Amino acid sequence: MVENQYNIGMSIFSKNSILITGGAGFFGRAAVKALLDTDVTKIVIYSRDESKQFNLRNSLPHDERLRFFIGDIRDESRLRLALNGIDLVIHAAALKQVDTGEYNPMEFVKTNVLGSQNLIESSIAAGVKKVIALSTDKASSPINLYGATKLTADKLFIAANNYSYSRGTVFSIVRFGNVAGSTGSVIPYFLEQFKKGKALTVTDKRMTRFWITKHQSIKFTLESLQQMNGGELFVPKIPSMKILDLVQAICPNSDVQEMGIRPGEKLHEEMIASDDSIRSVELLDKYIINPVSAQWDYKIPEGKTLEEGFAYRSNTNLNWVDFHEISEFISTYRVP
Repeated sequence: MVENQYNIGMSIFSKNSILITGGAGFFGRAAVKALLDTDVTKIVIYSRDESKQFNLRNSLPHDERLRFFIGDIRDESRLRLALNGIDLVIHAAALKQVDTGEYNPMEFVKTNVLGSQNLIESSIAAGVKKVIALSTDKASSPINLYGATKLTADKLFIAANNYSYSRGTVFSIVRFGNVAGSTGSVIPYFLEQFKKGKALTVTDKRMTRFWITKHQSIKFTLESLQQMNGGELFVPKIPSMKILDLVQAICPNSDVQEMGIRPGEKLHEEMIASDDSIRSVELLDKYIINPVSAQWDYKIPEGKTLEEGFAYRSNTNLNWVDFHEISEFISTYRVP
């Protein structure tokens, strides 16, 4: 059961149905497998990639609760059909490659912004109870198109509570960095270079990133879905890592070639900007960024007020992942 695997209460899923956008992606696949161990009545995997859906279906045990919907979040009419009878939504669908977004900005806007608006309006129309959307550290003080579209999507989801709360549909956000080893992350890239006997390439040796595993990201998202009242932006307390530590864990004493920071790339990532910290509170295992403006019955969570000027950045984080932990993760890593 998920209660044992993730050590969290899952009462919210009992007798409820759930839809996951991007449900055949890296995060979605893991979420589906976790939710199969709850009392959820139906799990709808909504994504546009039939090959990924086919592979996921073949990797899962037969379960009558599973439904596979081919569809794009850009297609509002398809979304409305898929959301019929749905109680809960995890929104994981997005275009995510930073450099791709710089060259194809309108496509990112169509999916990450307009697609999010479609999901918001369709969820309200369908009477969904709770929608939680996945954000990214790149949405905090964004310098690239991807981050800007995700920040816009965050604003859309939070502001949606202004006109959906009274109708019984609430929206919240979870924000974390790239999941270690996920599709498009640097770990598969480094491992491929290592297998080919090539020197490992980094954009800048000083680079730091937040570190979160697939297990942690699923646990945090499901916990947040359970706890949300609508309007919260949940940020987990997670460690940072140095890019050179990751390189050494994959290939000790390897040659490292520095390529230079790519367009739209940051040297260090950020999950809470100093301007947002004045609206944030600290809890034991997380931070919560409160809405800029809440015209609904929003109750500020109890927690510690952050110091003026606080910012949650990967290079100033007080918590750092242990090198041995990275090495252990690499030793058991499987290509997603």
